[in-house]
Amino acid sequence: MELRELVRKAVDTYNRFHAPEAVAQPIDVSNDRIVVMFVGPFRHTCGVIDWIEDLSYVLKDMGVENVLSEVYELDEGAMVGVFKVFRKPSREQSRGCQPSGS
Repeated sequence: MELRELVRKAVDTYNRFHAPEAVAQPIDVSNDRIVVMFVGPFRHTCGVIDWIEDLSYVLKDMGVENVLSEVYELDEGAMVGVFKVFRKPSREQSRGCQPSGS
């Protein structure tokens, strides 16, 4: 599975559990970086970074090793998280295949 598809699935999962307080929208996906915009009232709570960092954990659960490297606020009040990608899952891992143990 391509990184874009993994990011889409991760964002769908994130939104399922965080919306309407925080809604993620992918902006850019490249081999070494994922940029996501976050909107919602979460910006007015404590632990704003935690809301954004949660997407990093969802991505890791899907096999995308990453770290939240930058967070900034847009003029319209949305937050942007930039995730540095270190390793993507192999095609076999992303398909859910496991090597046989025989």
